[in-house]
Amino acid sequence: MLPSPPPKTIIKKKKKGKNMIKPVISIIMGSKSDWTTMQKTAEVLDRFGVSYEKKVVSAHRTPDLMFRHAEEARSRGIKVIIAGAGGAAHLPGMVAAKTTLPVIGVPVKSRALSGVDSLYSIVQMPGGVPVATMAIGEAGATNAALFALRLLSVEDQAIATALADFAEEQGKIAEESTNELI
Repeated sequence: MLPSPPPKTIIKKKKKGKNMIKPVISIIMGSKSDWTTMQKTAEVLDRFGVSYEKKVVSAHRTPDLMFRHAEEARSRGIKVIIAGAGGAAHLPGMVAAKTTLPVIGVPVKSRALSGVDSLYSIVQMPGGVPVATMAIGEAGATNAALFALRLLSVEDQAIATALADFAEEQGKIAEESTNELI
């Protein structure tokens, strides 16, 4: 269970013709099928009231788009990029090579190797091209959002407070779970 959005931040709403809040986090994925996993990232950001964009950016099918997206992210106000990919998961690493923004990689579970291939593709980056790599699958997608929020909380007290409330709430849930044991 996640806390309500902090009062200082505003949840982004996508409505045509209306002023939209500029996204500060970019959620990208290698294909539409990755959205099932990456949706967990969006759900966490929605709960905390942090604006984001979401987009399919394939390292293999649309490399020029991927490079452009990474190179222009900072000038568009993006502060963190969360990249999810499965299989030959080159997206997070290639994006990290084209930007100095923090890049968080989410290995998406694959059919052939249950996401281990994705994990190795993302985590084994050469020195000098950092990608913060999360766990495989939905837990990784959730933690990617929480890690991005921790990065943003360095300069945003409302997010820092909401994260502290979240941690306290998680502790209470864990303690109360003892009562559910049979």
